[in-house]
Amino acid sequence: MRLDTAAIRRGCPNCEIRSFRHLCGAELDHFRNAAKADGPLTVACTQQAAQFTQEIGERPGGITFVNIRETAGWSRDGANAGAKMAALLAAAAIPVPDYPLVTLSSDGIILIYGRDEAAIEAGRLLADHLDVTVMLKQPPDVTPPGAAVFPIVKGNIRNARGHFGAFELTIDDYAQPRPSSRDHFVFEAPRNGATSRCDLVLDLSGELPLFPAHDLRDGYLRADPGDPAAVLRAVLAARDLVGSFDKPRSIDFTPGLCAHSRSNLTGCHRCLDLCPTGAITPNGDHVAVNAEVCAGCGQCAAACPTGAASYALPPADTQLQILRAMLLAYREAGGKHPVLLLHDGRHGTPLIDALARHGDGLPANVLPLAVNELTQIGLEAVIGAFAYGAAAMRFLLRAKPRHGVTGLLQTIVMAETVLAGLGFDGRRVTTIETDDPDILADQLTGIGPLAGLESPSTFRTVGKRGDLLRFGLSELHRLAPKPVDVIALPEGAPIGAVTVDTGGCTLCLSCVSVCPTGALRADPERPVLKFVEDACVQCGLCQSTCPEKVITLTPQIDFRARRAPARVIKEEEPALCVRCGTPFGVKSTIDRIAAKLEGRHWMYPTGDRRVEALRMCADCRVIVMSEQQFDPIQDVPERAPPRTTDDYLRQRENKE
Repeated sequence: MRLDTAAIRRGCPNCEIRSFRHLCGAELDHFRNAAKADGPLTVACTQQAAQFTQEIGERPGGITFVNIRETAGWSRDGANAGAKMAALLAAAAIPVPDYPLVTLSSDGIILIYGRDEAAIEAGRLLADHLDVTVMLKQPPDVTPPGAAVFPIVKGNIRNARGHFGAFELTIDDYAQPRPSSRDHFVFEAPRNGATSRCDLVLDLSGELPLFPAHDLRDGYLRADPGDPAAVLRAVLAARDLVGSFDKPRSIDFTPGLCAHSRSNLTGCHRCLDLCPTGAITPNGDHVAVNAEVCAGCGQCAAACPTGAASYALPPADTQLQILRAMLLAYREAGGKHPVLLLHDGRHGTPLIDALARHGDGLPANVLPLAVNELTQIGLEAVIGAFAYGAAAMRFLLRAKPRHGVTGLLQTIVMAETVLAGLGFDGRRVTTIETDDPDILADQLTGIGPLAGLESPSTFRTVGKRGDLLRFGLSELHRLAPKPVDVIALPEGAPIGAVTVDTGGCTLCLSCVSVCPTGALRADPERPVLKFVEDACVQCGLCQSTCPEKVITLTPQIDFRARRAPARVIKEEEPALCVRCGTPFGVKSTIDRIAAKLEGRHWMYPTGDRRVEALRMCADCRVIVMSEQQFDPIQDVPERAPPRTTDDYLRQRENKE
């Protein structure tokens, strides 16, 4: 393949670039000498990564390996791929922070759940390696083995929960066999609600999986009992699952930022709706993330409007730094009309390799970027990429994804809405769903000439997703072909305004008390409700809390909101205490309450001094009631007993 070192130098101006023909063989000494120097070292080849690593062992600064062969050089457009090579090298140079780990342990206790001899045979294969129990669901006439090497019972798993090393199963119709079983199993009287705890589950029942997104549940292995090869693969996988294993803690969760609920009223539930494994559950005013169950898809972090859930593989700001380095290097090296192809290593890399080895390879303007999970990509990454000059973005998905991609599809819809609103014509962001490299090639070559920004932004990124998104939108709006002030967004977008029916608003300010971001604000001096649109994340807590039900959400982007001051939604005159003059409420509300009670309630006869107490602050009201020796129980009509909290709650429920 051709190496355009001049283009690479333009794209990576602060790097020392050297090219070779046989670095892993005849020119290996050049690598050894380069490895002795201080600083980071990048080798633009992955085929002999093991050899290079073995040559020098541990090295300060480490070694980064980048594939520019299958991704760039081996292509029909390989002669023009110098700018892409520079982009790939620049992206690889961005340091990625370490991530925390979760340790899971297994003592090798396995439950094999099946229906016939296939489950017993699997038990025989694993008996020398694991602590085996076989459970048969509605067993047919299975001949008992001559020697009880491992327990064989019957039962039906009603419920399953837990994770690798700590599964808990609820079993109905559970029974042990009688030792006297002869030509077929005869079981004792069954019972329901039995509990089984184990480290591993091998499901050979042939029925529906015990867990949602079962492929992502570590320690849960499943195979079709009618496919001997699949059963053998599952047995071999289970055999080695003994000991302690580390997996990434993909989600960093900050409960104090969560906008899930307040006062038992639900607000934001995006993460709960999207999590494929059930690792996220409500936990009071916020949610809880079970790191042992979490499969690292990242949909919760991509959708979280407050930044309570953030992704660690890598963090959002690091991901945007990688995109920035790639796109700016590509432009500096002379590349035009860059198309970002985001993919995961397990699916996308083999497709790209096959296309390079047996087809035309990737087009020269297609920049592939492998990520841990495509569903980790949030709106801030897409918007930032276009602000950096991307012409289009494609997400390479499996023809049948391993888990739901609803969150990613929502991100794409929002991104397309924003880009179209700012004058970017054509289909800029979409998915390519295929397992066929030829279809991938056709989809990429069919994108057509789409231009990015003439003078893209170069802003550097730091902070949480919300900050990255706001700044990226501001930059994209500044450079867009047809900037507008307001763009309506699809329902569920994490950006927008609130609309208040001021005629029904009583300025109770309950919405202010639950707003997690301070978008809704009060004034300590006057009855006033203010709104800061730039801070609103559309969690819906104000809407669900408002007792008058006069608040609605309006998903939109108002590009003026970033610079706009707090907007007054409603303001009224304060009620002044008739005794001390202290403001203590809303005048119109107090007047309405007094008019409704005076002469119409036994506690407030017309002209009685008690009516004045309604127009007093809390302190003065207590003083006056004490001075008057007012007994709230005295003179209570028998037909109207004192109302309790339950009465008020019941009235509110009926009203709603």
